[in-house]
Amino acid sequence: MGTVGDEVNVDELGDIDWEEENNDSEEEFEANYEVDDENDDGDLAGEGNVAAENGEFSVGMEFGSRESVISAIKSYTISREVDYTMYESEPQTFYAKCKGYGAGCDCLIRASLIRKKACYAIRPLVEADPSIKVKSVIAEVQGRFNYIVTYRKAWLAKQKAVAKVFGDWEVSYQTLPVWLKAMTVKMPRSHVQIKTLPVYRESEEVQGVRVLHRVFWSFYPCIVAFRHCKPLVQVDGTHLYGKYKGALLVAVAQDGNQNIVPIAFAIVEGETADAWEFFLTNLWRYVVTIDGVGIISDRHTSIDAAIARSNGAWSPPRA
Repeated sequence: MGTVGDEVNVDELGDIDWEEENNDSEEEFEANYEVDDENDDGDLAGEGNVAAENGEFSVGMEFGSRESVISAIKSYTISREVDYTMYESEPQTFYAKCKGYGAGCDCLIRASLIRKKACYAIRPLVEADPSIKVKSVIAEVQGRFNYIVTYRKAWLAKQKAVAKVFGDWEVSYQTLPVWLKAMTVKMPRSHVQIKTLPVYRESEEVQGVRVLHRVFWSFYPCIVAFRHCKPLVQVDGTHLYGKYKGALLVAVAQDGNQNIVPIAFAIVEGETADAWEFFLTNLWRYVVTIDGVGIISDRHTSIDAAIARSNGAWSPPRA
């Protein structure tokens, strides 16, 4: 990506264009699931519709599940004192015909799963629990529609639902400076530090476009809370597994009642020495601010290297 860009405060950001490469292919998803339009609320239209007003079936009727179709057919045949035969049944399509079919009766019913409806059924699940497991999505679709979707299709459908409810990855990254700025407006003296990189196209820098490299933030209540905690911080990191990889770095402290208090966070490219130096430098500069504070870590080599570059800012224990 080129050389490391300048480190800037969120108040100095102005407008930033965030540009990312999208290597994900969704042709297979689009071939099986249509994208609902802006005004579609994703509800299962017609669920529970079992018969027309005159008691007859009609083309275009919709049912909430395969079982509701079968139940409607049974009710219909009982009221008409006729019987039907299921001559073909598949997970996605149900066929039934009158036993007198071909002998003066042409009653034939064909019901198929509307895949788009199955896709819509996922949206309320995501709204209620964005972290819902894909296996739970598969089970829900199977329970409601008697249709078993593949893991890949369920995963893609969940991503579509997440994007529809919360916005997609690209939009989220593009609006990140706005959210960080709003945070500092609503909670003055909260601190945000962003590091960006230039974008190159055929070895030439694209003017006016930079991409996120690292971001550090600490809420002002966390900064204040640290003043009442023990002079000791614990740091650790965890990998991010979304569309854009990286690591989340976190610092916590402990108050007099043994309660854990989160005090600072950062999203970085990985647990490198440079990334940890970025995090620890901002942590000490904007949150800790005093000498003699100890640091506890898992002694990852990158953390040890970052501490070694701190010119003695951190005191033992360095467990």
